[in-house]
Amino acid sequence: MTDSTAPSNHSGGPALPQERRLTTAIPGPRSQEVAARRGAAVARGIGSTMPVFVERAGGGVVVDVDGNSLIDFGSGIAVVTVGNSADAVVARVQEQVARFTHTCFMVTPYEVYVDVCEALNRLTPGDHEKRSALFNSGAEAVENAVKIARAHTGRQAVVAFDHGYHGRTNLTMALTAKNMPYKKSFGPFAPEVYRAPMSYPFRDGELDGAAAAKRAIDLIDKQVGADNLACLVIEPIQGEGGFVVPAPGFLPALADWCRQTGAVFVADEIQTGFCRTGDWFACEDEGVVPDLITTAKGIAGGLPLAAVTGRAEIMDAPHVGGLGGTYGGNPVACAAALGSIETMESMDLAARARSIGAVMTSRLREMAERYDVIGEVRGRGAMVAIELVRPGTHEPDAAVTGAVAKACHAEGLIVLTCGTYGNVLRFLPPLVMPDHLLEEGLTILDKAFAATA
Repeated sequence: MTDSTAPSNHSGGPALPQERRLTTAIPGPRSQEVAARRGAAVARGIGSTMPVFVERAGGGVVVDVDGNSLIDFGSGIAVVTVGNSADAVVARVQEQVARFTHTCFMVTPYEVYVDVCEALNRLTPGDHEKRSALFNSGAEAVENAVKIARAHTGRQAVVAFDHGYHGRTNLTMALTAKNMPYKKSFGPFAPEVYRAPMSYPFRDGELDGAAAAKRAIDLIDKQVGADNLACLVIEPIQGEGGFVVPAPGFLPALADWCRQTGAVFVADEIQTGFCRTGDWFACEDEGVVPDLITTAKGIAGGLPLAAVTGRAEIMDAPHVGGLGGTYGGNPVACAAALGSIETMESMDLAARARSIGAVMTSRLREMAERYDVIGEVRGRGAMVAIELVRPGTHEPDAAVTGAVAKACHAEGLIVLTCGTYGNVLRFLPPLVMPDHLLEEGLTILDKAFAATA
């Protein structure tokens, strides 16, 4: 994608120029004015990565209230995969808003909810009979996957993994590994949640995927007991935990063990799903077919929607009325999801993710040869990260990570940090980002390393 402008901005005006443009320092005076109001109106517990306030966005750029046009390597944390205000999303949303905005599917249902469930049943891994249920957020989807697994198995225990992130609700905080900023002072958490070691090749030495799976299974057997396990919840590639890609064989071994023991294998594809990793879902890379799969983020082009999809006999285990929520599967969000899926299919955004990933990993590995603070380049498709360490060691360097991110922000490049140790820079560009912006963003990153590392 080499066009210098994004698709139309849907307001009858010119397309949003696909260019980095700094008209003020970051943040500009107008953003500073709004920030002062924010401080007096918004709870301080809600943080922000960038000190700017957005006015427009589209393609690969975000434009702030001062007129600065920033290159977007964050996609709203992997949400606007199809870009902000994608044509098909806007068209379907506008049509649906004109019809009705809400009735509650549990009261008077509507067809667009069924349409989304049919699409999810078709697109998710496996050719078995499936059912789907729609919710509002990724955390809500994970909570409901656990409920469904417990209803199906009659068991209570849940296993999550080191470095994992699954949300900010009480149960999903228990599943999430990292204390700050997600868990500190918010306990006690939901019981019957246990943690197993993740396959983390950069930190595992010679431990391959099969051995890492055996290590996890042995711990689960001893500390939980397979007969007590309702489900195992895992991100095929960890998101907030540092874009940790498990060694080959790790996920298939865990899925096989779950089938043998009757536990439900839940793939949390909230950040990895919908073409982000170069497949529709990250599980497909090794042919893993989860029993349940949770989705959100990239599903609806920026509108709040989430889902649990899985084997019909598991999904149908809860009693009638046991699943739901007032806003779950809101009709406007469902319309957005259909527009988002239409865009992904028509533009083959899975292939585009692979192309973006090839460019990014090539440039980042070249940087790693020059900057010895880069310990590892990893990821898949357009979900790529670099882990920063003290040179010659595996000791995390969160300070340099923060300094590089800050330097990028000052030059108009949105980048995100993550990782249990706060030492990972992650890159999640919209899959419709034009090539010239991708290359320019990587050049800015290179210069940030030269200035700080």
